[in-house]
Amino acid sequence: MTDVFTRKQRSYCMSRIRAKDTQPEIMLRKAISKTGIRGYRLNYRLLGKPDIVFPKRKIAIFIDGCFWHKCPKCFSQFSTRKKYWVRKIQSNIERDKRVNAELRKGGWKVLRIWEHEIRKNLNKCYSGIYKELARRSY
Repeated sequence: MTDVFTRKQRSYCMSRIRAKDTQPEIMLRKAISKTGIRGYRLNYRLLGKPDIVFPKRKIAIFIDGCFWHKCPKCFSQFSTRKKYWVRKIQSNIERDKRVNAELRKGGWKVLRIWEHEIRKNLNKCYSGIYKELARRSY
């Protein structure tokens, strides 16, 4: 099956996909801020570029897009360019595993939250973060 868009149209569509400040990310940050929790950083230089980092408590939070990281619940197969997408998504998954292992070796707690979890139950996601912050209080 061929792409329904021209190369130029496809390029434009792909350029509109954001890596930072996605809707799920903003929703979670607002929930954290609303409760008065401080001390997190957004553009903290750390392997894997976590979306939210609590440097003093060594907690790195990644908000994974269901498509880009192959969510086991809501990932749908590709209809075009299957070979390309399989390779692309698989490399994302492998990179996530390497990043998790390296950060854990450095004493970091890595939390990965699927975008659908934030949309479905924001309070549950926030509660998990809050519990981990309480565990790592110094």
